Amino acid sequence: MFKLVRYARPTLRCRAQCLHGGPSKDNIEIGPKVNLDPELEKQIESDKQRLQWRTPYSERPDSFYSAFKLFASENRNSELVEKMQQPINLAPAAILEWWQKRRANIEAHMQKFIPERHATLGDDIATAHFIVHRGGSVRFRGDTQWIKMDDDDQYDLPRHHVPGMVLEEVRCDGMQLFYEGMENIQKLLRLKHLSFENVSLFDDWYLDRISGNTLPSLEKLNLRGTAITHRGLNCLYRLPSLKLLLVDDPERDIHWKLTVAMLEEWNPSLRVTSNDQ
Repeated sequence: MFKLVRYARPTLRCRAQCLHGGPSKDNIEIGPKVNLDPELEKQIESDKQRLQWRTPYSERPDSFYSAFKLFASENRNSELVEKMQQPINLAPAAILEWWQKRRANIEAHMQKFIPERHATLGDDIATAHFIVHRGGSVRFRGDTQWIKMDDDDQYDLPRHHVPGMVLEEVRCDGMQLFYEGMENIQKLLRLKHLSFENVSLFDDWYLDRISGNTLPSLEKLNLRGTAITHRGLNCLYRLPSLKLLLVDDPERDIHWKLTVAMLEEWNPSLRVTSNDQ
């Protein structure tokens, strides 16, 4: 009534295929097999071999075959392999450079735009938190005092949305700002003064990002001590209310003179100078 079925112990290859998803899906034939002419099949296989620009090292017939090939990833990370092939430099200067680069990458990541913060606090208060927390200062409309961190790294800013709090002036002087952080200074509809003095990383890319962040009321922009060039000034046409632009030397060469003349022709009320007196 019952048949005795002999149990066949799976081989190592079968168990490996079961654990790791079986054979490659590229080799599984779907649907009925089309009977092609042998010469045509041979030509197709020849074209496949010709179009394959590089044979992986582990699949070459003359290469060493490791038992760990079963655990190899299908997606090869060339950048990781390249880093692993670089010699290890344990010189103090190299270690210091690596540590500084690592800290810069972490800080750039921490300065990324957080939509939830702006949705909860509003654009003005969220921008104020971003600037003051990193050593800058801000002033709201109707206040005479600037808000900044004290000696204990504490500052007084609301932690919820307060209607009527309008950010009017922002100072980022001497801050370590990355390009990722420029998106946090956006949609400040009543902002009048913005300063990036002595922000060494601030270049043309930063200025292009800031000019497109919806600052329709900005009247004064301080770019002294930054790394901008005359090319970056071309994007200032996005700031229609700009009246005063502070740079290190607006007449340093012919390119700066032509760019400044073009800006002043576009906006007759704009004054480009090196001092705000």
